[in-house]
Amino acid sequence: MNGLRVASLMAATMTTGLVAGVYGIYANAFMPGLAKTDDRTFVGAFTAVDRAIVNPLFLGLGFVGALLFTGLAGLLSLKEKALPWIAVAFVLYLVSMILTIAVNVPLNDALKAAGDPSTIDVTAARAAFDEARWVTFNLVRTLLALVSFGILGWALYLTGKSAAQP
Repeated sequence: MNGLRVASLMAATMTTGLVAGVYGIYANAFMPGLAKTDDRTFVGAFTAVDRAIVNPLFLGLGFVGALLFTGLAGLLSLKEKALPWIAVAFVLYLVSMILTIAVNVPLNDALKAAGDPSTIDVTAARAAFDEARWVTFNLVRTLLALVSFGILGWALYLTGKSAAQP
């Protein structure tokens, strides 16, 4: 059971770090880069990347997997010192998922629904997208996922420390 507990906590930490990294890349490079482009490039590039990221590997193993692995790690750590930390990480990551589903995904979907950038009013589509709102909520979810990742790292440390004690 100890091996499964540690493996689930490691998987939770790695997948949460993966998602935090994806959000961070959007915040640090992708969106600032797109902000400097014309409307057609913005709409075309953003929608192409959004279509690409909606895939089983990222959604299943990363986005949803991080929550599932963290929940499993918590269930397997009910009598462990790391449990409160795992629980906090779970809640923070869950909030990041809720924000993603409630804010970022609807904005992404609306931009994709506007149509092909070669046939639509890309200026109107970009304005309706509300870049500032998307960027703000992406920064919030990045910070939540990053803190969750750090807390899971701490939970791993505590788990290793308690395993080393007789």
